[in-house]
Amino acid sequence: MSQPTPVTPIDASPADVVDRLDSARVAVDDDLARRLGDACDAVSVLDADRAEAGRDWWPLAIGWAAAGAVPSRPALVARPTDVAQVSAVLALCDAARVPVTPAGGRSGVCGASVPLFGGVALDLCGLAGIGDVDETSLVADLRAGTFGPDVESGLRDGHGLTLGHWPQSMDLSTVGGWLACRGAGQYSNRYGKIEDMVLGLEVVLADGRIVRTGGTGPRSATGPDLTQLFVGSEGTLGVITEGRFRVHPVPVDEGRRAVGFPSFADGLDACRRILRRGASPAVLRLYDATESGRNFDQPDTNVLVVLDEADPSLLGATLDVVDQECAGAAVLDLGLVDRWLTHRNDVSALAPLWRSGVVVDTVEISARWAALPGLYAAVLDALGGVDGTLVASSHQSHAYTDGACLYFTFAGRPPDEMEGGGRDAWVGDYYRRAWDEVTRATIDAGGAISHHHGIGLNRGRFLADGLGPAFDVLVSVKGALDPHGILNPGKLGLPTPFGPVPWP
Repeated sequence: MSQPTPVTPIDASPADVVDRLDSARVAVDDDLARRLGDACDAVSVLDADRAEAGRDWWPLAIGWAAAGAVPSRPALVARPTDVAQVSAVLALCDAARVPVTPAGGRSGVCGASVPLFGGVALDLCGLAGIGDVDETSLVADLRAGTFGPDVESGLRDGHGLTLGHWPQSMDLSTVGGWLACRGAGQYSNRYGKIEDMVLGLEVVLADGRIVRTGGTGPRSATGPDLTQLFVGSEGTLGVITEGRFRVHPVPVDEGRRAVGFPSFADGLDACRRILRRGASPAVLRLYDATESGRNFDQPDTNVLVVLDEADPSLLGATLDVVDQECAGAAVLDLGLVDRWLTHRNDVSALAPLWRSGVVVDTVEISARWAALPGLYAAVLDALGGVDGTLVASSHQSHAYTDGACLYFTFAGRPPDEMEGGGRDAWVGDYYRRAWDEVTRATIDAGGAISHHHGIGLNRGRFLADGLGPAFDVLVSVKGALDPHGILNPGKLGLPTPFGPVPWP
């Protein structure tokens, strides 16, 4: 069974690890621990297991690990291996009013799988594997704990099929996490985001009831789409244990392009025109001059990387449109596409930067084409105005006929003379201010505050503004499906019975 990959070691022995976030902790008494042990294959109260379950890839947690701390540890880790065991665990915890935080690969970067109020961490990695595959209908069932490489190898080796979902966290993330956060793969222009791929779900509700949504017939008109109710809910409405997905034959041909534009706005407009004409190359990624210099050694241009895979007839038509709409751009060496492919999943620099005292993170948002050039400029200007910022940059990573995702990167460093508690306070304040600037500009432009990383803890304070009056509908749904509030409390900005939601 595959297990989560820690982002960085915790610089303390397991017994000496401390919780960084100040929140009320719910204990698991001996009787409940015994019953949970009877209900699922394994439970653990070991210090090492609890410490690892107390963090994900949230960047703030990287810095804390260097000080021997994690965001917040559970009282117990439960490891079920089938849906019946998940049902039993939830029923017991609901009756005892003990919070449950579902998690898979824990590759999220917004703190969504941090057990803020202790209780039970529900490790779903044991629910792994590929279920039924209908090669005629191009439909496959994938269990929630299945890691990305196992999805693709299982579909390709056994059936000649692909899901087409290739997130940067491919090696680190699971099917359940993709669904919980409405994830996007790097080939999303061709295959869609995860919400476009999923047809139906198996979900366990807070009281242990097992329900199935969708997946019985294409484009059914059987009332509201309940599948999409749970996709993106980050474990707050139910625990996803399996999904049914559209899959595709492995493509037989591939084509590439690399061009450079004099401005980021020019590149955005070319992307818009390509999609407007109905072409949808799998990869259509535009990097501003700062990121073009950093990633491709091309600091004097704005690099657009294009890659498509499809039937040869479709591929040729798509690349013809790309060539026509990029006719005025500088043609660059196709080796840049190879370079992108080689380094696209490399996150090795993240932990060393944080450990060296640099505060670094990425913020992805989406907005309409009409808003994107102004939004891009406004965000970079605002980030540059936050004291301590070293660099701010952006690239366009996923594009559609109506708009695109911008992926901002910022880095800052406290003054050299600052030490100890003052330095820690500066980091938390800078981090929050940087996120505030990006999110405020996005809301002002009418955009979405997240495209594929989700909300978690990091964005929870923004969701009510991001949804407007519709946030009250989400609160009502939460109350109906999880009346005791046990499911992943403190996330999505939802009310919780366990106390105030902490912030560093």
